Amino acid sequence: MLDTNKMDATLRALSDPTRRAMLARLAQGEATVSELAEPVAISQPAISRHVKVLLEAGLVEQSIDGARRPCRLAAGGLRELDAYLDMLRHALERNYDRLDRLLQAQKDKRKKHP
Repeated sequence: MLDTNKMDATLRALSDPTRRAMLARLAQGEATVSELAEPVAISQPAISRHVKVLLEAGLVEQSIDGARRPCRLAAGGLRELDAYLDMLRHALERNYDRLDRLLQAQKDKRKKHP
């Protein structure tokens, strides 16, 4: 069963373009909060709030390495969303398969009774 609270947190986190850009950066490898702040024109506290949202959504992990706090993508961070999208994908495929069968039956019927 899907954890809708987890999925809601994931969707909320992904709804912001700054957070999506941060995730894209982390897809290239781990980065500190300062490194994540470099390409965007917002304050360090604002970046920290974005990191917090990503952490709470389970999309990012942060470790402590001395004074550094590197962030990285969390393994399985998109699991709930992926399961939900997979369920929708399968439902759509079943609908298209039914439509294909219906259209084929109509085509076959027209061939028999022109």
